[in-house]
Amino acid sequence: MGPSGTLPEQGYHIRYCSGRSGTVGNYASLELFRTEFIVNELNLNDAIIPVQDQGKDVIVGLTSAEKTLPSSYLYDDTGSQLFEEICQLPEYYLARTETLILRGNALHIASITGACELVELGSGSSLKTRLLLDAYEKLNLSLLYSPIDVSSAALTMSARDLLPSYKTLRIRGVVATYEQGLKHLRSPVLPRRMIAMVGNSIGNLTAAECDRFLQQVVDSLRTGDYFLLGVDLHKDKEQLEAAYNDDRGVVAEFITNMLCHLNSRFGGNFNIKNFQHVAFYNEQCHQMEIYLKSLAVQKVQLDRLGLAVDMKEGETIRTVVSRKFVLEQLKQELEAKHLHCVGMWTDPNMWCAVLLTELQ
Repeated sequence: MGPSGTLPEQGYHIRYCSGRSGTVGNYASLELFRTEFIVNELNLNDAIIPVQDQGKDVIVGLTSAEKTLPSSYLYDDTGSQLFEEICQLPEYYLARTETLILRGNALHIASITGACELVELGSGSSLKTRLLLDAYEKLNLSLLYSPIDVSSAALTMSARDLLPSYKTLRIRGVVATYEQGLKHLRSPVLPRRMIAMVGNSIGNLTAAECDRFLQQVVDSLRTGDYFLLGVDLHKDKEQLEAAYNDDRGVVAEFITNMLCHLNSRFGGNFNIKNFQHVAFYNEQCHQMEIYLKSLAVQKVQLDRLGLAVDMKEGETIRTVVSRKFVLEQLKQELEAKHLHCVGMWTDPNMWCAVLLTELQ
């Protein structure tokens, strides 16, 4: 770190988690020389984990009595593009509402944290990121942006979009799942670190998974560091179901694209025409549940995994659970991990909330 908390200049190159490194060619913009990518080779059909472990989660899910697929397989490059489309849908209130909250409170968030490394879980919509970056720039605070995303294309697009607008911004991207990316964060170079998880991504985790994830967040922070969390709140069933069953069918396309991702990655033969998108709100559990329903008797094969699965007509594969939260219960869960809420903001309708917590 340079004088007055400034960041050193960094070159644009890929540093693989295996230790291999190399330059990235044919980028015309000199702005990209302020970017570094730490690439989890899992996204490149290699792995940060042993090769023999790849796809084990798929095998476990598809051979269970109630078939499931991990939601992380939604986000290949096509899936990431489709999700950006979803965020613009009239039915999908979450992105607009959370953006409204951040627009009104980003300066407050920046004033609380001071100069910090922003670790964003999912490169997501650049608009939300810009709201935070604008706030830090307005307060003349140094900022290192470290997005973690399974899509290298999404990270590259984010860097190309952001760097020309912020002349002192440094970006250190990590192509990985959230869990893997957090394990590969470098030592802090700024006084504080803030891990940000917006868009209700935490809602995709079961209660047990959420508990383990929060512990990993805590393990990635020092005392006095921050965790910024955006959540979707429990609300009217009709509104929730409309958001996941849009008139244009973009959510359905997003979900079925998961099968295309599995086909290309593991040598599969999923026929997306043989599956139907089904999404409904489980009011008892406060969660949206999204399934792919088999429309015929069929045998699905994933050759690179040595897996063949027989499916009955009407049988389902659960692809997504999206939990909706009650604020007081959520605050208690965070406090149990020593994440003390220092700021909490909602929209006038109480549809969504953004919480800033500090590790104590």
